[in-house]
Amino acid sequence: MTSHVKPPTSVDVARAAGVSQATVSYVLNDSPGARVGDETRERVKEAAARLGYVPHASARALRTGHSGLVLLPLSLARTGRLAQDLLDEMEDELRERGYTLIQYGERRLKGAAAARSWAELRPVAVLVEVGRLSKAAVDLLKASGVKAVIGFGAERPSPLVPVSLYDQEAIGACAAEHLVSRGRTRLAAVVPREQGIDKMGAGRWRGVCRVAPGAERIELAFSEDEAARFAARSDLPDGVFAYNDEYAMLVVGALRDAGVRVPEDVAVVGADDLVIAGLMRPRLTSVHVDSTTTPGELITMIDEIIRGEREAGPRTVLSRYEPRLVVRETT
Repeated sequence: MTSHVKPPTSVDVARAAGVSQATVSYVLNDSPGARVGDETRERVKEAAARLGYVPHASARALRTGHSGLVLLPLSLARTGRLAQDLLDEMEDELRERGYTLIQYGERRLKGAAAARSWAELRPVAVLVEVGRLSKAAVDLLKASGVKAVIGFGAERPSPLVPVSLYDQEAIGACAAEHLVSRGRTRLAAVVPREQGIDKMGAGRWRGVCRVAPGAERIELAFSEDEAARFAARSDLPDGVFAYNDEYAMLVVGALRDAGVRVPEDVAVVGADDLVIAGLMRPRLTSVHVDSTTTPGELITMIDEIIRGEREAGPRTVLSRYEPRLVVRETT
């Protein structure tokens, strides 16, 4: 016979700490203006920890008017170091404001079908790639009680939701302008074949073409064998924008293995300006992307939208990511 242990309640904590249930609520919810002495606070917290008491999410929602959950549906693209660092900062900022960031694992759903699955978790906000939204999806989320739907990965303002702009073409153009300034006339751009980042790569290639019309598109998997086949070509371009720093490291390694000099024969530019850009040899020239707002400022704006203190409708731009070049030894 299976025994079921009843989880402790706030009444149990109050009894163990020798205080009222209201005092337990004041202490564990950090209620502003509550006059509770330090000794009593410590006694309540100790009792809650000893009993393993965890406040119920439904009770919290009733008290605050929302769940406090900020939902981030996972992208098809793998999360790189740069994106993970940003997520870590956002998670810290959200926690300080009383929210919990949860990453949702369904990567392929989009539109209304995706919105229904997200809405089931009753988040107060959803942060999602703009390409996965439709008007029906946004309407469904708002009708289910979601107070803020924020888009990211957009290259231009959205007619559906406020967005954080990330212009892929501008990144490619920034790299190409530098290569041209170095006297390179036969440019190419790597477009990864990896699902999820292939579209971003195509956008960056289009940016290179804005500066150097007819720039070659090199579709490449993250594979030493494929990189070696590219490096063995007799008609190599003299300037390559390699999508990001990881692909640039792959390309530079393959070129040097093939006896091609970098940058004398082929100049290479990466993007993201990761730590590896300065550690590899030759050191990698890379496009660094700056945001017009810090993670803290962005979360403050989202918090204000949730609270109804900030107007943010379709076509509102919450932040922009702007490229600049960090020149090192590969160009």
